[in-house]
Amino acid sequence: MSTLDNTHGTKDNELVVSDGTFVDPGLPEHRSRRADRDPRASRRAELQTVVLFAISVVGTIAMLVLFFAMPDDTSIGGLRGQNLALGLTLGFALLGIGLGAVHWAKTIMSDHEVVEDRHAVESSPETREAAVAALQAGVEDSGIARRGVLKGAVVSALALFPLALAVPLVAEVGGDWNTNLFRKTLWKKGTRLTRDPDGTPVRAADVTIGSAYHIIPEVSEEERQSPEWITEKAKAVVLLVRLDPKDLNEVEGHEGWTYDGIIAFSKICTHVGCPVALYEQQTHHLLCPCHQSTFDVANGAKVVFGPAKRPLPQLPITVDADGYLVAQDGFDQPIGPSYWERLK
Repeated sequence: MSTLDNTHGTKDNELVVSDGTFVDPGLPEHRSRRADRDPRASRRAELQTVVLFAISVVGTIAMLVLFFAMPDDTSIGGLRGQNLALGLTLGFALLGIGLGAVHWAKTIMSDHEVVEDRHAVESSPETREAAVAALQAGVEDSGIARRGVLKGAVVSALALFPLALAVPLVAEVGGDWNTNLFRKTLWKKGTRLTRDPDGTPVRAADVTIGSAYHIIPEVSEEERQSPEWITEKAKAVVLLVRLDPKDLNEVEGHEGWTYDGIIAFSKICTHVGCPVALYEQQTHHLLCPCHQSTFDVANGAKVVFGPAKRPLPQLPITVDADGYLVAQDGFDQPIGPSYWERLK
């Protein structure tokens, strides 16, 4: 520990004098980087940075090509192929810009330590002139003015990347904005309830109290192979639960919509459309994992917590002659979150 006659200790290289003030220890000795000492290392660092920005350019272009060229119904490993491909290429576009910027800052831009004295909030004309000069010096330190290839890579990556966000948004402007599509699902009178994803019909006698099933409507194999199946299935998904009948309080106007304690609700959250699929047997609550909206199954799936404003739409059910659960009709209201034409 260093000491002076008018000090009583040191802390982190700052000398504390007897009146409580600090003595400025100054900046540590600057350590130069290899790129500062070796021109070949500097050129190598520049080339690496250019490659990273080029990866971003390739990712953006690939994303745009796949957005227009890949069919919406492409499947990869059971996942929606276009979403997977667009996510990966968009990730490369972002990763290239991020890594390129970091590598540029750590290997090419000036890394000299600078101390700026604290001063009044309002700066004088001289200070503003000094700030402009500092910015100009920063541009000079970055090396972008004299590195044409690097400048081209940066400009290309930053200019192209916004297209990866703007093109899908613009393309959707001309899409299908018919909100009546949310009023109609595959459910209709007599449609059997089947397990998701295998399509096995559900017999009422097999549903035990406290159990929960993920349900989709029964359709033919031909319909399952159609391009529209994924969209129609997403609108029609249901959660089926069996309660002790004495715990079930039927909502006014929904009398007879359940069967021996078995009740069915849309899985599409009325907040922003996330899947509501976490069922708590003791409280009869359904939880949306996205924003924690909570619905009470025993009381018409009314909202008991969270940002959702409306109960989940109920699917009226009964049994057919063979004891299988079937729909009495479609949902009592449009599924999903609010929109401007919705009446309730």
